[in-house]
Amino acid sequence: MEAVVFDMDGVIFDSEQLVLDSWETVAGKYEISDIKPVMLRCVGTNRDKTKEIVLDAYGKDFPYEKFRAEASAQYQRFMDQGKLTLKPGLHDLLDYLKDRRIPMAVASSTRREMVKKELTYAGVIDSFQVIYGGDNVRNSKPHPEIYLETCKSLGVAPEESYAIEDSIFGIEAAYRAGMTPLMVPDLLEPTPEAKKQAKGIFQDLREVRDYLIQVEKDWNE
Repeated sequence: MEAVVFDMDGVIFDSEQLVLDSWETVAGKYEISDIKPVMLRCVGTNRDKTKEIVLDAYGKDFPYEKFRAEASAQYQRFMDQGKLTLKPGLHDLLDYLKDRRIPMAVASSTRREMVKKELTYAGVIDSFQVIYGGDNVRNSKPHPEIYLETCKSLGVAPEESYAIEDSIFGIEAAYRAGMTPLMVPDLLEPTPEAKKQAKGIFQDLREVRDYLIQVEKDWNE
């Protein structure tokens, strides 16, 4: 195990639900009664792909940039209210990997500036040697680019590294990069294809830690 790379939203933070809450808060102004199915299609994608999905759903004339700005402002208000919480077991997993001196990185479809802001907000940014955001690569997940670039920056082989994801796009991206994907589902249940691509499906990050502990024991026997 040369490295572990984390997705952020839905893996490090319980933020996918907060994004949905933000979108739903703003949606009424735009006479959208049920935005959840559209938002779920955007999980795991970058800003450009999200815009494409939203415009496909609501038409090319939909004021996406204005909607996005208002939803982002609402998300920030939720953060200021302390509603952005860490996923259960994160510190347990981070402590285990730090003790083993295993390099860690974040490869998120969210903009790098926001990734760094949220990791700093939670006091965990120093755990990660490399941080990639969706604006650092040309291709959105499920393309493997972000994982390949992250592993390259870490100086590790993708084939010897793990990726922790909550989305089906993220699992596919890690799989196509040659990594070992571990899935901790959040808003979306794993598809049959994601189950095939993931090495395991876990309830939370404590289960991921326990799995990696067992992997290490098996290697040392």
